[in-house]
Amino acid sequence: MKKITLLFVIALMFSAVNVFSQARKELNFGLIGANYEFPVSTDITIAPFAGTNLDLDWLTFGVRGNYYFDNLFNITADAWDVYGGVGAGYSIYNGNGNNSSDLDIGLYAGGRWFWNDKWGLFLEIGGGSTQGATGGLGLTVKL
Repeated sequence: MKKITLLFVIALMFSAVNVFSQARKELNFGLIGANYEFPVSTDITIAPFAGTNLDLDWLTFGVRGNYYFDNLFNITADAWDVYGGVGAGYSIYNGNGNNSSDLDIGLYAGGRWFWNDKWGLFLEIGGGSTQGATGGLGLTVKL
């Protein structure tokens, strides 16, 4: 019985690796923010994030949803990812004068290149009303 259970667990692990072959757990961090991606399907991740803008007068907390286009575009190289997504969060103004908060919704597109099995660079364009949350240039580490 123990051998059957062990075989079942091993088969389940291999099927989970196959289901989430594109989307995977990753930590992304740049000059103005960070997010932690975890897969919800083969090509989709959800990522809580925290970030600011270049002036450091907004602080934004929220969630992002990424869609990876690698399978759609037939990108077979493991070193490259192409993705796009939407982010929604709550922004708090830290600057001089008007202390206000605002709902923040934004769209972005990005790409990622891994120079080894664990580390990579990402570049994103887009944003929202205050969201530079992880846009720009940064590092990615596969977890």
